[in-house]
Amino acid sequence: MINSCQNITPGQSLTNSQKNGLDLVARLSGGRDVVLAIDLTESVGLNDEGRIRLRQIVQDSLSPGDSVYVVPFATTVNPLKPDINTLTPEKAIKFHGQQDIDQIINVIPFQPNLNLQNTDIQRAELFIYQNLAQLNQCRLGENQPIKPQSIVWITDAPLLTKAGITNDIWVETPLDSPFRLANSAESIARQTWLEKLPIKQRDRVIKTDNNKQYQLTVIDIAPTVQEFCTPAPGEKETCLVNPYLVKQLWLPALISGILLIALVVTGIKFYRVQKKWQLIVDFLDTEKEDDKICSLGNNQRIAIGEYDSNCVDSIDTPGSEIRAYLVRKGEKLYIDPTGEATIFLNGQEITKKTLISSSSYRINCPDTKRKKDFEITIKIKK
Repeated sequence: MINSCQNITPGQSLTNSQKNGLDLVARLSGGRDVVLAIDLTESVGLNDEGRIRLRQIVQDSLSPGDSVYVVPFATTVNPLKPDINTLTPEKAIKFHGQQDIDQIINVIPFQPNLNLQNTDIQRAELFIYQNLAQLNQCRLGENQPIKPQSIVWITDAPLLTKAGITNDIWVETPLDSPFRLANSAESIARQTWLEKLPIKQRDRVIKTDNNKQYQLTVIDIAPTVQEFCTPAPGEKETCLVNPYLVKQLWLPALISGILLIALVVTGIKFYRVQKKWQLIVDFLDTEKEDDKICSLGNNQRIAIGEYDSNCVDSIDTPGSEIRAYLVRKGEKLYIDPTGEATIFLNGQEITKKTLISSSSYRINCPDTKRKKDFEITIKIKK
């Protein structure tokens, strides 16, 4: 643990936007801190049920990316043994998958230590909650993604009690423990952390072989850090959380923005492609301004000349042949001559498939029998 994040203390309250930002950082990075906090006194001897439930947690609840800490506790200073994982990143067991289950199970103390008789539960709580907060604070200082955190408590001692703990609440707290005093520095620190961290609790009572009972309690802590805002020269203020969120989320925000723009553009294009066009046809030989309105969808065509069952509509011209087709492909319209009779587009004879680039155009279909031109104008309304 680096010096810059040691001795962490509770900070200022976070805004809802900061909480949401920290939650997003944790979700994008994945992984959790999971502490298995196990009471080593004789009153909590893990019977078959306890072993099954603890193995079940390890097998079914851990996900790749989790960091696991096994922290046994009793009267002595936590952690009890130097070979058991402490709450530091260096000592975490990295869970990558089922192959790591045995490694975690092997360091869990399933048997109680008969030399230990008392459990200073409030000391254990302060140690674990403060060190978990320090883990995330270190990540903040190093610009690393923070994590949600969970503690699996296995103990018959009461958890989350008020500051100060008397015999009628928990008799096993050592007589010389500062946690017996509600106004001791240790009690106040523990109570402050319990109030500061976003904690949710779930319990399961387990009976022991000698007909006593203890609780398997899961405490979940939402991803959080401690905010410290300090006045700075030049009528400014320096804070920790917002600059951290900017560093963590600018790239995901940029990618999300690009994807959103691409999605909008794609949606607009899809809508425009699927929307049917109206072709307003005006036969210049008639007195009506608009003689026919045709509807044309994507990948559909209209016959110019005789009726064609493969077309959605037709535009009548002199003669019994089909002179050309109006073919729509996406947002483009083509005129495709059949070669059966002459046809002109805007004064130019069309002999091959030609793109119509304007929204209003003129088609001439010469009438050889009457020896005159048969002209129509078509306006496209998209």
